[in-house]
This record gives sequence, C-alpha cells and structure tokens, in this order.
Amino acid sequence: MACVSRRQQAQSEVMEQKNTHSNNVTLEELRDKLAEFAQVRGWEEFHSPRNLLLALVGEVGELSEIFQWKGEVAKGLPDWSSSDKEHLGEELSDVLLYLVRLADVCGLDLGQAALRKLVKNAYKYPITELPC
Repeated sequence: MACVSRRQQAQSEVMEQKNTHSNNVTLEELRDKLAEFAQVRGWEEFHSPRNLLLALVGEVGELSEIFQWKGEVAKGLPDWSSSDKEHLGEELSDVLLYLVRLADVCGLDLGQAALRKLVKNAYKYPITELPC
C-alpha cells in the first residue's frame, strides 16, 4: 500500500510540474522545490555541504562526458539530435539543481551572490574597446 501511495505521489508531482510549467523559473522557486523534494523523502540528513558538493562534481563529470570526444561544437548545437539535446538538458539540470541545493544548505542567496560576482568581474575586466 505504501509503495502505491509513493508511486501516486511521484506521478502527482510530475503532473503538477507539467501543469505549472513556466519559462521564468526563479532560483528561489527551484530552491524551495528542492528543499521540499528532499524533506518529503527524508534526505535532508544526507544533504550536507560536502555530500552535495561531491554529487555536484559527479554531475559535472557526467556533463563533461557528453562533450568529451566531440571537438568544437557550434552554438545552438545544430548537428545534434533531439535526444542528444535532451540528454544535455538533463545533465545541465542535474548540475544546476545540486548547485542551488548546495547554496541553500550553506545559507547563501545564489542569485545575489552571482550578481555581486558580475559586478566584481566588471571591475576586474573593464571594457577596453567598444565593439563595432
């Protein structure tokens, strides 16, 4: 009975995601959904910063494997099949989700940290010549 209930819950989550699909998902929405996802599964005890970082590194490795033997790849991936692009999207998503979860567990606002880093980079790498 519990197995059926969990399966139904998972199917319900998938349907809810499809029904609330938006092109403008915020980092805060992802953070909250990830926290809830971990909480209802009892995974919070395993989501230490170290464990999340190691999982993130593993996912970056999986992402790297996709490009490993392809050489240079054109922007927009015009020569890639739809299944290859889907696989890439899944691996990029895994990296993003672990990164967002890690920031949350560390108590950091990832969006604000990224904006601060952009400002620092603008000072570090000033525009020396305007493009034509």
